[in-house]
Amino acid sequence: MLYIVATPIGNLDDISARAARILGDTDVIACEDTRRTRALLSHLGIGRPKFMISYREHTEHSAGERLLGFLQEGRNVVLCTDGGYPGISDPGYRLVRLAIDNTIEVQVIPGASAVPVALIASGLATSSYIFKGYPPRKSGPVSRFFDVDADTEHTLVIFESPFRVAKTLHAALKSLGDRQAAVCVELTKKYERISRGYLKDLCSEFDGVPIKGEVTIVIAGCNPKFRRKSNGRKDDDS
Repeated sequence: MLYIVATPIGNLDDISARAARILGDTDVIACEDTRRTRALLSHLGIGRPKFMISYREHTEHSAGERLLGFLQEGRNVVLCTDGGYPGISDPGYRLVRLAIDNTIEVQVIPGASAVPVALIASGLATSSYIFKGYPPRKSGPVSRFFDVDADTEHTLVIFESPFRVAKTLHAALKSLGDRQAAVCVELTKKYERISRGYLKDLCSEFDGVPIKGEVTIVIAGCNPKFRRKSNGRKDDDS
């Protein structure tokens, strides 16, 4: 059995009882950063497993083949990341596909994810949304990244490096117009911070401001009620 285990995105107490039990019962754990996973195991009072394997983007092929070997021997294997779900803007998809192609059962153990936490906390529409992962780094590709969804009414959710938040907000403003958004920093952690407002105001707030920690940005869809008129009033203001 291949277990895909979601782990806390910040607060370690957010681990589920089921996830903790499976982490403690397996002797093969594949993880993004072995140090981070050992800290989680220690918090849970779980000893180090017999095999702990680094599974990162640049080792997906070699580590995947080794993990497939364990699975074909009849061992249970757990795949986890530093936080959230494996395969969601983190390595994992290729191992799941490898297991499926070799008729090995896959179970996903639910848990924390920054996507729904940020979406709900943003105060923006939650009925439909598009998760786009990390935007490109270069200006041309990042503009096209936003341009393609400029007319969609779905709320947009993206991850971003703390070093590129202001640049990404400016790119979003240029492509999408001045609509409502939220910048969520360090979700579930001690210094959690959520800034809500229009993109133009958020650009000013984060310009030149150093940020530490994980960042999730939520941007309203193309709907007049979430867009600011040039006079500063919302389109649906009476």
